Amino acid sequence: MTSPDTGRNIGLFIIGDEILSGRRQDRHFSKIVELLGARGLRLAWAHFLGDEREALTQALRRSFASGDVVFCCGGIGATPDDHTRQAAAAALDVPLALHDDARVLITQRCQDTAAQGSGTADMSAPDNVRRLQMGEFPVGSEIVPNPYNKIPGFFIRDHTFVPGFPIMAWPMIEWTLDHRYAALHHAVPHIEHSFMVFELAESRIAPVMETLEHRWPGVKAFSLPSMGDGKRRHIELGVKGEPASAAEALAFLQDEVRRLGGEFGPPPTR
Repeated sequence: MTSPDTGRNIGLFIIGDEILSGRRQDRHFSKIVELLGARGLRLAWAHFLGDEREALTQALRRSFASGDVVFCCGGIGATPDDHTRQAAAAALDVPLALHDDARVLITQRCQDTAAQGSGTADMSAPDNVRRLQMGEFPVGSEIVPNPYNKIPGFFIRDHTFVPGFPIMAWPMIEWTLDHRYAALHHAVPHIEHSFMVFELAESRIAPVMETLEHRWPGVKAFSLPSMGDGKRRHIELGVKGEPASAAEALAFLQDEVRRLGGEFGPPPTR
């Protein structure tokens, strides 16, 4: 795996027509940001995609070529509206094949449910044949363990594919972060500071932000204005970057706010 100091991006695909239509609300984005943040990592990009095989194939082809670390949530089932496994194989120009480890795990799952009085342990039964299709991954894949029901996801070329169900997806992503990418955890020191300012137009602080980023190239300044929402208009101003430089840039930004007549408010709540 590439050294942590190369600054590889981490991306996220959230897949499913039900998300785009609003039938279900996405819960993955904020959780993945949280899981990454706990390990000193940040999300560089995220895309929402529908269950359309060609569009999925094109998006995955680009992400495989990027060298990014990518998490893909959704569409790896075995119903006709699930296309992610097939799209990943097409993007890599490799066939799908039943993974040996996946076959064992899915068989164990079927045996467990049969022992509980649901279904059959006969793997030639039509329902179980379809369940085995969930273990057909692009050739060269490795499995991603699923602690919820044993039916695994898959990993290939720095892409981790998990189900759309949060109860399955989140522990699978945590497992991947901790087992495959532990070397990246907290590898690049990073901190974020922000504060509230009242009675200061964003246009007045913009030149200060430009000066700040020129003076501290490794630091980014940000401005999140509010239109009031029934309260006084205000701006959340902040900086993010390497801790020592960010602290210097923060002091500079606060001094410039005072010089421009801005009124400080209480710290922003999350």
